[in-house]
Amino acid sequence: MADFRTHISVSTVAGVLYGLGGYQSGFAWESCAIAGALCSVSGMLPDLDSDSGIPLREAVAFSSAFIPMLMVDRLQRMGLGHEMMLLITVGVYFFLRFGIAELFRRYTVHRGMWHSIPAGITASLFAFLASSCEDMNLRLFKTFAIFIGFMSHILLDEIWSVEYRRGRYMFKHSFGTALKFWSQNRVANVFSYTFLAFMCFLAYQDEGLMKRFGYKAENVPHTATQWIQDLRSRW
Repeated sequence: MADFRTHISVSTVAGVLYGLGGYQSGFAWESCAIAGALCSVSGMLPDLDSDSGIPLREAVAFSSAFIPMLMVDRLQRMGLGHEMMLLITVGVYFFLRFGIAELFRRYTVHRGMWHSIPAGITASLFAFLASSCEDMNLRLFKTFAIFIGFMSHILLDEIWSVEYRRGRYMFKHSFGTALKFWSQNRVANVFSYTFLAFMCFLAYQDEGLMKRFGYKAENVPHTATQWIQDLRSRW
């Protein structure tokens, strides 16, 4: 299994390349820097299911710091004052830093369903819902940064599950436990896909839900619903 330094190095390099690619595609340099940082940090997200150690500590710390920052634009659109925004972001930080971290410690196992492709999609949708901007392409740009960083981690875990010994390649027992769609635990599978379906529903209904929570019609950001409609019209 790849160590912490390898994971963060690879996801950081991927983030730099991703940010440069976004800049060449016309995105603002500050948006590219944020997307690159998100890619780098998300390379540690699969280790939230670690029981202890540096990976868990760093993954929780960076996630707790970055997610409230992604929420700032959404909170501004809801017309909240600076003090209320500060209270909400601080509350989210402590909830993630201690509440979510404790849930992962209690109810996940290392290389379980959090080390999987559906988990990577779930983490990306979480970032999609946390962020908010008028440019749907920019929103998706940041969302895919999370997915790329997440996938770099589980891909490295699979690569490290193959070793060369005695003149041939051999598979370790951990092979196939990271880059997967389901695990051997049926309950974990059902919960993971149910939660993924719930996140997809929230992303698709984001526009309607935000109107209920105080957005004015002209301030509702472009959502997944509009993006899907645009794809249909192009096809």
